[in-house]
This record gives sequence, structure tokens and C-alpha cells, in this order.
Amino acid sequence: MMGERTMSDSVSWVSVAAADALPPGSILSVRVLGRNLAIYRLVNGELRASDNCCTHEEASLADGWLDGHVIECPLHGGRFDLDTGRGLCSPIERALDVFAVKVLDGRIVVAMPCPDGGLSTVA
Repeated sequence: MMGERTMSDSVSWVSVAAADALPPGSILSVRVLGRNLAIYRLVNGELRASDNCCTHEEASLADGWLDGHVIECPLHGGRFDLDTGRGLCSPIERALDVFAVKVLDGRIVVAMPCPDGGLSTVA
């Protein structure tokens, strides 16, 4: 089922993993429609999704530290707000792309851009 798509408005909801595959406080790295994403299960059980690559240098955010709704890059300690993608400290100068994510029929699904230029990020 990895990569199964359903259309809704201007996004494709893409299935990336079983909902129970991601325990609270953990991060999953997935490749979706040619993009590396990080899927986060916050300690309170909520889900977030972002590009997996830090905007400062090419470090995997899935190897970073999750603190509430903030991810800290393992390379230089830059921190991003996973609700908005906004960089919270130096050396971050550019926001991180974040994506809508939810559970549907026991699967984690992520809103990805439609090929015709639909929604690409959620603020």
C-alpha cells in the first residue's frame, strides 16, 4: 500500500505507513513521489510531516531530536517549528516545507502536491 493515492481538492493524499508503525516521540523517514519526507509522531500522539532535509545543510531531520512540535537538526542544532516550518534559531535562514498529515483507515497519509501544481505546503 506504500504510495497509494487518493485525490482530495488540489492535493493527493498519499499513504506512507501503517498508523501503528510510528509510536509517540518517534520519526519515520519515507520517500514519497520523489521527495524525502520525515513523518513525526509527537509525544501527545499528533502527527506532523516535513521535508527530511535541513534547509541549512543536507542533514536528515529524521536523525534529529523531537521536542514537542520542534525538530532539531543533528548537524548544527538548527530548530524548526513543525506546525509552520519556520526556522527558530541560527543557522536556519530558510523555512522547511511542511505537509498536512492524518490517519485514514489505519494508515498515515500525507497531502502531496498534485502534478498540475496544486497545494505544496501547509503553513
